Amino acid sequence: MLTQVMPQPQVVEDRDRAAIPPSDAEAESLPMAVQAKNVSMWYGAKRAVDNVTMDIPAKAVTAIIGPSGCGKSTFIRALNRMHELVPHTRVEGTVLLNGENLYSSDVDPAIVRRRVGMVFQKSNPFPTMSIGENVIVGLRLNGVRDRKFLNEHLEKSLRMAALWDEVKDDLHKSGTSLSGGQQQRLCIARALAVEPEVILMDEPCSALDPIATAKIEELIQDLKKHYTIVIVTHNMQQAGRVSDFTAFLYMGRLIEFGATTKIFTNPGQKQTEDYITGRFG
Repeated sequence: MLTQVMPQPQVVEDRDRAAIPPSDAEAESLPMAVQAKNVSMWYGAKRAVDNVTMDIPAKAVTAIIGPSGCGKSTFIRALNRMHELVPHTRVEGTVLLNGENLYSSDVDPAIVRRRVGMVFQKSNPFPTMSIGENVIVGLRLNGVRDRKFLNEHLEKSLRMAALWDEVKDDLHKSGTSLSGGQQQRLCIARALAVEPEVILMDEPCSALDPIATAKIEELIQDLKKHYTIVIVTHNMQQAGRVSDFTAFLYMGRLIEFGATTKIFTNPGQKQTEDYITGRFG
């Protein structure tokens, strides 16, 4: 039994049975969308991620937690090769997406980033584009020109991001005219428009108020029916609410991975318990 130093994160238990987070034993039988094997990452001479091996289940939410500077955001950038946009970075190890090595020499990084989408901490709609153009810009960059196809995907993506009803009459307006929470959902719609297999979310609610945060969390629960989601968060309560699995990173290393219910109520490592209960971090 954990000694409580801070309130335990609430693990949601009132979902329909199909959405109840699986146990560790059940997780072993789930298909894996992403498999990171012995992944290390450097910024220049500094190693930010140290030999992390992690299997991420398909169509589930995996939260990555840990103190600031532990490598959470760096690790997820290795999953879609986003780090390659930063000078003097390098990765060692293997990342498989549905069995395909994303670091093979014949794999285009741009295709990787389409298949593994990213939503950043700060909402970043393109300021010179309308709401509608913000959503379909990825499709245009991939050579799609058919107006009917673009319009269908525009509406579909905004509906999936729970934003269509709020903006359908204002698609011509700038994306930056929206509220902070709406802008973040617009960025989610933009990621969805190119039909990714995995969505990475790097602290997507850290700049949002509680109402906007609740909408994003509800959206995550809907999206996991169709996508594999990995969310980085400092918010223990949020990790407990939205995730099926949790990974705890510390100083670049994976300390523990398991079903969220187990990580938060009966962790296998003392470091995990100390972090969850607020003894450090």
